[in-house]
Amino acid sequence: MKLLESISSLAGKYFAIWVIAIALIAYFIPTPFLGLGSYITILLGVVMFGMGLTLKPVDFKLVLKKPVPVIIGVAAQFIIMPLIALGLAYAMNLPAELAAGLVLLGSVPGGTASNVMVYLAKGNLALSVAMTSLSTMLAPILTPLILLGLAGQWLPVDPVAMFISIVQVIILPITLGILIRKIFPTTVQKSATIIPLISVVAIIIIVSAVVSANVESIATSGLIIFSAVMLHNLLGLMLGYTTAWAMRLDESKRRAISIEVGMQNSGLGVALATAHFGPLAALPNVIAAVWHNISGPILATFWSKKPVTEKEVTANVASDIPVQNTGN
Repeated sequence: MKLLESISSLAGKYFAIWVIAIALIAYFIPTPFLGLGSYITILLGVVMFGMGLTLKPVDFKLVLKKPVPVIIGVAAQFIIMPLIALGLAYAMNLPAELAAGLVLLGSVPGGTASNVMVYLAKGNLALSVAMTSLSTMLAPILTPLILLGLAGQWLPVDPVAMFISIVQVIILPITLGILIRKIFPTTVQKSATIIPLISVVAIIIIVSAVVSANVESIATSGLIIFSAVMLHNLLGLMLGYTTAWAMRLDESKRRAISIEVGMQNSGLGVALATAHFGPLAALPNVIAAVWHNISGPILATFWSKKPVTEKEVTANVASDIPVQNTGN
């Protein structure tokens, strides 16, 4: 068990390196990974089940007790990120599938890795977890509707089928994880340290599957779509912080909202793109899985050296909410 805990810790700590390494291997030696594409949905369900195992009812209480910052953050996430993606798709004249994939990336909820980044950045962890939870629960409705309105010009969007997909790969596994935690709290607590390992392995397999299926597309469009994903993330981080500042929220909340808005659940984007648009549309989400785990730690490290007020630090530490580094 101790060995697994150590491996799990290393897997979470160096997640970005593992993702970059497997992406390079799958690009140069794609054949062994080509058959993995059919398992993407199942693997994402495993990641979401792990997220459910870490959630407790207290994680949702902030939505009811102090809803304004949560609502501001989630609204910014579902408004800012899709519109940035749409603007970049037009400005960079992206091909139809890549444009739809970028808008899809902007339309999915926050990723679980954002909670870790907020914690490291001395942001408001309770707000971060509440935003991730609420945006995930709203995703079955909002993500298909946003895509229908913004990406339907490039590819056909079936909102009902997408709603069902999100419920199957996100809501049901998370709900099952929450129930298992409630029924077997001691067992779940003992195994909590190895959950990141399972999630990291699942995401690495997803990345290898999509990269291996898009070797030619990466060779021809890799630079432009990487630039688009990088700009999408950086603008999201900046505008998320600016929105929180404009609404007169304190510094710890600004940091939380900035990171939550800028980092998406790219694993969900990969699964939805593969199932509803095609493998090429999954490419922006795969690149995001790598880039978000580079930009996030850089920003978190920068902010960690700039303390917030004592009151904000105390409130953040007192939130006592567990997080897991499971990637996006």
